[in-house]
Amino acid sequence: MDKKPMTQAGFDKLMAELKQLKEVERPAIIAAVQAARDLGDLSENAEYHSARERQGYIAGRIQELESILSHAEVIDIKKLCGDTVMFGACVDLENVDTGECAKYQILSDIEADIKCGIIANTCPMGRALIGKKAGDVVDVASPAGKKSWEIICVNYGA
Repeated sequence: MDKKPMTQAGFDKLMAELKQLKEVERPAIIAAVQAARDLGDLSENAEYHSARERQGYIAGRIQELESILSHAEVIDIKKLCGDTVMFGACVDLENVDTGECAKYQILSDIEADIKCGIIANTCPMGRALIGKKAGDVVDVASPAGKKSWEIICVNYGA
């Protein structure tokens, strides 16, 4: 499997979640399952079934996080520079048709948060921007139809 780019902050956030799940939540849910077992008849024991369901979720999430972290390539975006859009770039855009302005930072799909202006390098907009420079126009398919965006500025300092 290929390495997936990720910032140090994103990596640290996932490591903290993994540690929380392994050291706090998994032991607590194991104790909850045992306590529910001690109540007797498991076939009609809602606490037991709920605890087992939560235990399965936690086990699955631990496995998912371990996989993500094992394939992560931590990139220090503070060391990046240039005028070409790459992972970590902050890109100022203008819609060619409407004049609408937008600013996005391109990070991993794990770190993406459109409300904060962070898009994934794997989303349609992110894929369209990668490798482009200021002055280039990119066409992006969206549910509302194709939109053309001009790249106004590329920087790595935000």
